[in-house]
Amino acid sequence: MIDRYSRPKMKKIWSDKNKFDKWLQVEIAVCEAWADVGRIPKAAIPRIKKATLNFERMGELLKITHHDVTAFLNAVGETIGDESRFIHLGLTSSDVMDTALALQLRDAADLLIEGVDALIKVLEDRAISNKDTLMIGRTHGVHAEPITFGLKMALWSQEMKRNHNRLQEARKIISVGKISGAVGTYATVSPDIEEKTCARLGLSPAPISNQIIQRDRHAQFVTTLAIVASSLEKFATEIRALQRTEILEAEEPFSAGQTGSSAMPHKRNPELCERVCGLARLIRGNALTSLENVALWHERDISHSSNERIILPDACLALDYILDIFTGVMRGLQVYPDNMRRNLELTQGLVFSQNVMLALVGKGLSRQKAYEVTQRNAMKAWKTKTPFIKLLKEDKDVMEHLNAKELQAIFDYRRFLKYVDDVFVRLGLLNKRRKSLSKR
Repeated sequence: MIDRYSRPKMKKIWSDKNKFDKWLQVEIAVCEAWADVGRIPKAAIPRIKKATLNFERMGELLKITHHDVTAFLNAVGETIGDESRFIHLGLTSSDVMDTALALQLRDAADLLIEGVDALIKVLEDRAISNKDTLMIGRTHGVHAEPITFGLKMALWSQEMKRNHNRLQEARKIISVGKISGAVGTYATVSPDIEEKTCARLGLSPAPISNQIIQRDRHAQFVTTLAIVASSLEKFATEIRALQRTEILEAEEPFSAGQTGSSAMPHKRNPELCERVCGLARLIRGNALTSLENVALWHERDISHSSNERIILPDACLALDYILDIFTGVMRGLQVYPDNMRRNLELTQGLVFSQNVMLALVGKGLSRQKAYEVTQRNAMKAWKTKTPFIKLLKEDKDVMEHLNAKELQAIFDYRRFLKYVDDVFVRLGLLNKRRKSLSKR
């Protein structure tokens, strides 16, 4: 398990103590269900509910049995005496293990959903406060047209809302119990006992099972975690790119006394975002293993069991950790609007090339001709580092269709802000569109 990256609440969910507590919780719930139908004396339930687990004793027994559930049952049984004969009545190991695992996964999902929601709130706050903060949009890593930093944040917040929904669905899929006996036929335990047990545990009974809860459910859960992690890596990669010295439009927090390099005192590295990226890759690797676990022999084998003891806790622990890390990055993110404006103007106005072309089309030129005329001047601006508008004013093919006033009006950054409010209204981040846009 990734102990270094474990946060207390998630670590508690995946602790051995909690796992065995959940096993005992399942066993007691089954006993209560049996008592409801008269198979176990109701008078035995208070004693059974006092059962405890001595971890040291279980360890001793495990050396003999080489079977963790058998060692667990024997250790628990020693704490309650004769009533122990009612524990595990009609069950197979996976009835207990898989149902208890569902409780752990459900609790982990709740924590992860909380983490996603916290990040959404921070991203929405960033989106609103930077709604009109102009910056260059980049495609292929190259300057394209202006966007706003707020739009970037709004885009991310929407992706995390989809991740919230994915986690909710994964939580539902995994929140099922199974009390159906050795191969799922209910030969030694009835569907009624399964339903009563699951109701006590807050789970739905699996509609059908064999010896285990089917691993497509677990694969959906872990692949969902991998999707969330991939979103976080996407966002963190963007912050890393924006923090590059020659760009420096945004920067992750850097606290007093922090060091970025043992050799170079000037370094301020995006190490938190890099950590997010590294652990996201680990989670995706766990997702692949979860997919491999779907195909088991016949009614089950245990080829999935060993790796699940690693991939399920680690995926949950790692995602919980990087959600918290990245939320902190976004909460303390340094944004540099002046640098954004400086970078926006590096290409001498080339960001307006599409608007120039469309204006020429509007004056009657074919799109092909308008593109050719605009591109010719754009390429010259690239090579000579001459302001784009200056070259356009010197081009008779342009000026015979556009006058100087019309051309100047095209080079107005407010054009790119025209529908920003509409997008924010659509996303529920703005109550109504502003009637006018102030010039930045």
